[in-house]
Amino acid sequence: MANFPKTVTFKEEGPREGFQIEKNFVPTARKIEFINALSKTGLKTIQIVSFVNPKLVPNMADAEEVVAGIDLEPGVEYTGLWLNAQGFERAKATGRLAMKGNLNLCASESFLQRNQNRTSEQQIAELSSTIERYKSHDMPIEQGGISAAFGCNFEGDVPVSKLVDLAKVIIDATAEHGVTLKQFMLLDTMGWGTPDRIKRALGALQDIYPDLEYALHLHDTRGMGIANAYAGLEMGVAHFDACVAGLGGCPFAGNKAAAGNVCTEDLVFMCEEMGIDTGLDLDVLAECARLAEDVVGHPLPGSIMRGGSLDNLREKSAA
Repeated sequence: MANFPKTVTFKEEGPREGFQIEKNFVPTARKIEFINALSKTGLKTIQIVSFVNPKLVPNMADAEEVVAGIDLEPGVEYTGLWLNAQGFERAKATGRLAMKGNLNLCASESFLQRNQNRTSEQQIAELSSTIERYKSHDMPIEQGGISAAFGCNFEGDVPVSKLVDLAKVIIDATAEHGVTLKQFMLLDTMGWGTPDRIKRALGALQDIYPDLEYALHLHDTRGMGIANAYAGLEMGVAHFDACVAGLGGCPFAGNKAAAGNVCTEDLVFMCEEMGIDTGLDLDVLAECARLAEDVVGHPLPGSIMRGGSLDNLREKSAA
């Protein structure tokens, strides 16, 4: 039996995940323009930059300038991504970001090496020091997660048993430090997710950790983004990462075809049509999607920015 949530929340990642894969450098002023527009949609969390090596991800070379230049909208949390202690210190030094601890492991050794230049053993060994770093800065540690959760372009399928084992590593590490996670995220980093895989993975974790809230980070690489989100909704998932217009993709995933994230406004449309409240303005999101196309200078895969919502058609038909 489906267990649809009554409301869902979104973490918009277009400015970070969306721009990181673009071949041409997106001007700082245009990044700021886009973020300021997203701030008017009703979104409560927007991930705007990553603090990574600019030689590897050139479009994040101006991370500090972007953070300094945006207009902070009351009620909106602006976040950044970091993968190591140096990135963490850069993010903290901006003084303008919502700093929250996130504990992430990767289900693929090969992808982890490409993405972060470290081994799974190193990543697990760093959990304790990462937790202590967050605690020393009085930062809340609310979320754990697993990248490449459903499959890897370099290693193949990821069994559910491996997700359960990695989740246990994270949960046990937090328990040792007196920390209780609120949310656990599964990330379909390379677009291997299907509705069946989503349900099997979530079901296994929900059986073991029923008190956790679950979240999904989905890519639409093989056209499964919305279908996978629907499967998550059926399992009660109420938290999603998404990118306006379907922006995005991981530059280290090895995908030659479309690798964008599930489209924010398309997923919002589906939720609202199902009676699930999002708190977001779909028309303004569609405007942001069209702005995103203008910023990157090429077509993006989102549908609602072209097809529109059904509200106007309903009004016309009722007139």
